[in-house]
Amino acid sequence: MTRWLEEHPEVRTIRVAACDLNGQARGKRLPSRFAGKVAEEGTRFPLSVLNLDIWGEDIEDSPLVFETGDADGVLMPTGRGFVPMPWLEAPTALLPLWMFTEEGAPFEGCPRQALARVLDAYAARGWQPQVATELEFYLIDDSGKRPNAPRSPRSGKRRKAAEILSLRTLDAFDGFFTDLYDACEAMDIPADALISEAGMGQFEVNLMHGPAMKAADDAWLFKMLVKGVARRHEFAGSFMAKPYAEHAGNGLHMHFSVLDADGANIFDDARPNGPKLLHQAVAGCLAALPDMTLVLAPHANSYDRLVPGAHAPTGICWAQENRTAALRIPGGSPRARRIEHRVAGGDINPYLMIAAVLGAALIGIEDGLVPPPPVTGNAYDQDLPQIPTCWLGAIDAFENSPRIARIFAPGLIGNLVMTKRQEARRVAALDADQRLALYLDTV
Repeated sequence: MTRWLEEHPEVRTIRVAACDLNGQARGKRLPSRFAGKVAEEGTRFPLSVLNLDIWGEDIEDSPLVFETGDADGVLMPTGRGFVPMPWLEAPTALLPLWMFTEEGAPFEGCPRQALARVLDAYAARGWQPQVATELEFYLIDDSGKRPNAPRSPRSGKRRKAAEILSLRTLDAFDGFFTDLYDACEAMDIPADALISEAGMGQFEVNLMHGPAMKAADDAWLFKMLVKGVARRHEFAGSFMAKPYAEHAGNGLHMHFSVLDADGANIFDDARPNGPKLLHQAVAGCLAALPDMTLVLAPHANSYDRLVPGAHAPTGICWAQENRTAALRIPGGSPRARRIEHRVAGGDINPYLMIAAVLGAALIGIEDGLVPPPPVTGNAYDQDLPQIPTCWLGAIDAFENSPRIARIFAPGLIGNLVMTKRQEARRVAALDADQRLALYLDTV
């Protein structure tokens, strides 16, 4: 595991970090001479560190804090090994970790353990989910009182319109994107196509498909990378769900299929409409949508994105090759047949989002659910059950859902609910500018 460091003697410090419930990296800085020890033995944080609010503060009345003496958990390497942190001035490496209890059991409040729990249920059937993500983000000049599109390094001008799929816009920020792709290569993040998106200063990067856990790791690291490289180029990289009221929000679209023990796609039977397993997975995702909205829209600002006609789905429905639906079955070869889940915002925790979607799909298969007919045409104009648009209601639905209890461990449900209720109380006292400052380059 330390071979990468041996090949990079210029690295003098390392970071060790785990992902908390809000997707934030929580960890420590160490001299690189101690890397071998932490790689073999792990390190220790308080269990409560993965259950902090968006400000990084303890949750009031959490049983993980004073009630249990703020006990430690054991953080062990995830298996990813050391990866460079190219956005920092000095050569530095990051060792991703995940949390266990003192007794060696997975810590229920760890998001990566939550995804592992779901993947174990697939593995029990001899199945392995394959996941790809599409991440939208804005480049923002946040040096003034209000956010603005950054000035082009080539012309000094600001982008004034969306310019969807504009090569000119991509070329204007060629220096930033070259550094970003070089960093992805160094970090083993499979960044594929990049496009200019529908918002002013908005872009989207596709991360190639692979095993679900690596896809989640990649998305978590990629969000960290974009924010860091953007700051080196003197602007912000933001995955905030809705940084501009007048422009499209940032989504995170998840594509998934499932391979059986022979490596065959269980969603492919070579027929145009797909097999029963595909339909059951779709039905499970649709049935769970109201209860899992908190994971797909975890912050106050998340709900500003879920409005009709703004490139984010609002109706609970599915469709063939239709981007107005919550779930889309893309066209192409049946061998590559997959489900695209389009509801999540860019501000999500990738581990929790992927766990929720895959868990819901598996419930649909286990229970033999049948989806409603697929919609055609503009889903915004149709009379459909709606995705919840109230943060407090989403918290209650998540807490009380029998489906969520089948996907997530009780400790994670309780921790996330306590975290979001504390945040909701504090966010209610903030004005629009304060909310923007809170979320812009945090989530």
